Amino acid sequence: MNITEQRGHVDFGPLPGVDAIVIGASAGGVEALIKIFSLLGAGFRLPIIAVLHLPDERRSRLAQVFQQRLPIPVKEADDKESIVAGTLYFAAPSYHLSVEKDFSLSLSLEDRVHYSRPSIDILFESAADAYGSRLAGILLTGANEDGARGLAAIKQHGGLSVIQDPNEAHVPIMPEAARTLRAPDLILPLSDIGQLLVELERTHA
Repeated sequence: MNITEQRGHVDFGPLPGVDAIVIGASAGGVEALIKIFSLLGAGFRLPIIAVLHLPDERRSRLAQVFQQRLPIPVKEADDKESIVAGTLYFAAPSYHLSVEKDFSLSLSLEDRVHYSRPSIDILFESAADAYGSRLAGILLTGANEDGARGLAAIKQHGGLSVIQDPNEAHVPIMPEAARTLRAPDLILPLSDIGQLLVELERTHA
C-alpha cells in the first residue's frame, strides 16, 4: 500500500473494511500500546484484542492501567464471553486466548508457543479463521518470533497485516521476524499505527 503524509495527516490509501483488530507485543509493549491507543476516542466502535507477554507469576493489571487512560471499555478476557464492539480485551496471564467462530473468546492451557502463554500466534490464527478478510493484525516490539506466523495467516486470509517499523521498535526481533516470513501490508512507526486505528474505525461499515 502507498502511504503519504500531508500536514501531519497520514494517507494510507484505500483501507479494507474490518470488524476487529488484534494486536501482539512483548518487550517494550506497554509503552508502545499506550502510544498507539492515545488517539482512540470515546465511541470507538471496533473491538481490539491484545496479547502482551508478561511474566507468569505477575497478576496482570493491564486492564486497570489502560482503563484509567482510555475512554473505551477495557477488560481482561473471560472464557466463553462474546466479543463486544468498542471494547479492548487483554489476554490473561498464563492462558492462551483464542477467537471462536461464533466471535466469542476462549482461554486454554495448551503448551507454550515460542516459550509464551498467552501466544500471539494462537490469537492471530484463530482470529483469522473467525473474521477472514475482515480483520486487521498489528505486531509490535518484542524479543522472540511469536506472532510472525499468525500475522502471515491474517494476510493469507485476506486481512490487513501491519508491523511496527523495526528500526524504531524497543526490541526489533518480533516485527523483523514477521517481515522476513511474509511481507506485511504496512510497516509503520507507532504514531502512524495510532492514526491507522482511527482510520479503520472511521471506514468501518
